[in-house]
Amino acid sequence: MIPPPLPIQIFILLFAVVVHEYSHGWMAEKCGDDTARVMGRVTLNPLPHLDLFGSILLPLLLILTRSPFLFAWAKPVPINPARFNNPRKDIIKVGFSGPGANFILAVISAAVLWLIPARSSFTDLLYDSFNYMVLLNLVLGVFNLVPIPPLDGSRVLSGFLPRELSYRYNLLEPYGFIIIIFLFYSGLISSLLWPVVVLLHRLLLTAF
Repeated sequence: MIPPPLPIQIFILLFAVVVHEYSHGWMAEKCGDDTARVMGRVTLNPLPHLDLFGSILLPLLLILTRSPFLFAWAKPVPINPARFNNPRKDIIKVGFSGPGANFILAVISAAVLWLIPARSSFTDLLYDSFNYMVLLNLVLGVFNLVPIPPLDGSRVLSGFLPRELSYRYNLLEPYGFIIIIFLFYSGLISSLLWPVVVLLHRLLLTAF
């Protein structure tokens, strides 16, 4: 895959993470918690979602180090599970809504690829951009479903666990980023998740 020019990569990355966080806030509101709405986070305006490190410094570092792939995250959307209509079920819905939105964007982008007409310099750029959109959203969706607090997969898993075990499991959250960083540097994240992303990417491109 040929990545599009850097400005397009940055735009796609910001769009994907903003839609991800918007979806969390939207779903939380549907489940009875309007905390995100009150805090101004149920919006597609990227500014309220930007995180200094995850949205700005990390992508800049990846650009400066000539990383082959950009990655970022936004500020977590504030939620109050006590206000959910059904806390056990709704935390699963809210947790999955972000990665689910990324998977939907990946499917839509793959469908657009099928609609792109005969290749030219312009359509090549369109193809590369939407292909990058497919891959990036798959990376965000799969990564965020890793069941390590505070990633979304931990919310989904905690909703299925018995209450006492769920409480103990969520106590890991203060150490979650340390665990994630260790897994990144050890290569376990890439070795476990990248084959899943590649498989889903191939399936989507052949499905349309």
